[in-house]
Amino acid sequence: MDPVILTQEGFEKLKADLRYLKSVKRIEVAKQLEVARAHGDLRENAEYDTAKEAKAQLESRIRTLEEKLSIAKVVDVSNAPTDKVYFGTVVELKNKKSGQNVIFTFVAEDEADVLQGKLSINSPIGKSLLGHQVGETVEVRVPAGVIPYEILKISR
Repeated sequence: MDPVILTQEGFEKLKADLRYLKSVKRIEVAKQLEVARAHGDLRENAEYDTAKEAKAQLESRIRTLEEKLSIAKVVDVSNAPTDKVYFGTVVELKNKKSGQNVIFTFVAEDEADVLQGKLSINSPIGKSLLGHQVGETVEVRVPAGVIPYEILKISR
């Protein structure tokens, strides 16, 4: 299996998520299961079925996080070059259609959070911009069509 590339911040976030799921969430789900089980006949108990499904989903998420963390490769982006768009760079773009400027930090899929300006390098914008440099205009195919972005600045 290929390694999961993460920044140190992303690695720590996944570890914190795993700790939360194993300590807090497991207890919550176990209590839900216990309450549902107390309602009697388990064959016709929708609350019990729902609690069992929640437990299965939780355990699946825990296994996924454990696997990702076990094969994670933490990349130090503090020395990332800024001559082109790379993993870990902060890029200021101008949407040539709307005239609006946006700033994105390019991260791994597991770290992506559009509301925080963190965009996956595997997203349509990330894939299109990787390897390009300041001054270039790159046409990005998104579900809404094609958006031309001019790269204004690349930093760490």
